[in-house]
Amino acid sequence: MSTTQSMTLNAEYLKSKFEQAHAYDAYVATGTDAQKDGWQKIYDQARLTDEQVKLVGAFTRQMKVLVSSGVWCGDCVQQIPLLEKIAEASNGTIDLRIVDRDEHSDLAEQIQICGGMRVPVAIFMAEDFELVSLFGDRTLTRYRAIAKKQLGAACAIPGAPVPDDELAGTLQDWLDEVERVHLLLRLSTRLRQKHND
Repeated sequence: MSTTQSMTLNAEYLKSKFEQAHAYDAYVATGTDAQKDGWQKIYDQARLTDEQVKLVGAFTRQMKVLVSSGVWCGDCVQQIPLLEKIAEASNGTIDLRIVDRDEHSDLAEQIQICGGMRVPVAIFMAEDFELVSLFGDRTLTRYRAIAKKQLGAACAIPGAPVPDDELAGTLQDWLDEVERVHLLLRLSTRLRQKHND
C-alpha cells in the first residue's frame, strides 16, 4: 500500500491541507489574465437574495471549507465564486480555502467521485477540522443544465455566459449544502457540549 493510499481524512491531515490552501482572492490570482477574468465575471454576476444573506448571516457555528479545484476548470469557475459569496455573507463563520487539485494530488486521490479526481470538491469541516461532508463536483442544477446541453439537440459554445437562472439555482444548491452542514454542526452533541449551548 502506498503512503497516499494509507492516508485518511482525519482532522490533523485536513488541518495541514487547510493551512497550505489559499484564500479565494489569492487562489484566483494564480490564474492567467483570461482565467482571472472568467472568475471575476461569475463573481460579479452572482447575487445572494436578502433572505439568503439573512440566513447565512445568522449562522453561529464555525465551519471550515476546503475546496480541491483547478483555476482552469469551467465547473470551478462557475461554482467556487458562489461559495465565496456565501462565505462573505457569513460574518466570519465560514472560512473558505482552496487548493489546486494537481499540486495536492494526495488529497484529490482521497476525495475521488465516480472513480475520478474531479473538481470542484468541497470538504466541509467543523471548527476543529473534523470531517463533516464532501460535496462536488457539480450541483444538481449544474448537472441538469449540462445534461440539457449535452444530451439534447443543442450544444453550448465553450465560455458562453451562464444564464442568471442557472447561476441562481446553482448558488441555492451550494447554499442548501452549507446550511445542512451548519445545522449538523449546530445540533452536534459534541459541539453543543463544548460550547455549552
